Amino acid sequence: MSNNTDTEKLQKVLARMGLGSRREIEQWILAGRLSINDTRATLGDRIKLSDTVSLDGRHITLRSSEDVGQRVLMYHKPAGELSARSDPEGRPTVFDNLPKLRGRRWISVGRLDFNTSGLLLFMTDGELANRLMHPSFEVEREYAVRTLGTLTEEQARRLKKGVRLDDGMASFNEIIDAGGEGANHWYHVVLKEGRNREVRRMFETENLTVSRLIRVRFGPIKLPRFLRPGHWKDLEKSEIAELARYAVPIKR
Repeated sequence: MSNNTDTEKLQKVLARMGLGSRREIEQWILAGRLSINDTRATLGDRIKLSDTVSLDGRHITLRSSEDVGQRVLMYHKPAGELSARSDPEGRPTVFDNLPKLRGRRWISVGRLDFNTSGLLLFMTDGELANRLMHPSFEVEREYAVRTLGTLTEEQARRLKKGVRLDDGMASFNEIIDAGGEGANHWYHVVLKEGRNREVRRMFETENLTVSRLIRVRFGPIKLPRFLRPGHWKDLEKSEIAELARYAVPIKR
């Protein structure tokens, strides 16, 4: 395909248009579902807006970045919802309460497990979503954590230095003591990745059980107190721009 400077990678263009995440679209390419000018697409193909692109034989109208209006939602996920589009068992999912889109899909930035509540971001720009989720960008996540019992100074030191989980080492960038009463104690912790049940598993290495977990911040976006569980809010243009500026690679 064309290698002109006016071209972009196929999966990047389609992700920005909100058809899916970049990873999903790469799978479509590998499965032979996408074609460019009647030729089966391959990974690495670049396209111009004048090219003819089809998915499963159906024509896709290509749009430039200027013509694609980005939309980003913050959603307050309650405990007891799945971070999935559907569930065979009929349990509620985070997509059930979102506004409907025409011709595009909501793309979730990361996930929260079934029993975790708090901030989730949804957007129509799959390219931005990909950057925000990629480990190389090291986007901060902040959680409010309620534990049964308290951390000792030595335990907190170990959690910041790094503990071994079954899928590798993990560490908190910050641990802030937020107080508590009785057996319950609150902490705010910050980390730069989003592995499955990572916060809970880290506390378990110190024999502490997490009884409540709430994500209160993702990158520069904080969960506002007024946003009730199960409700969403559109980000302002300035907030979307700030989120995009945040999603830049970390230089070593």
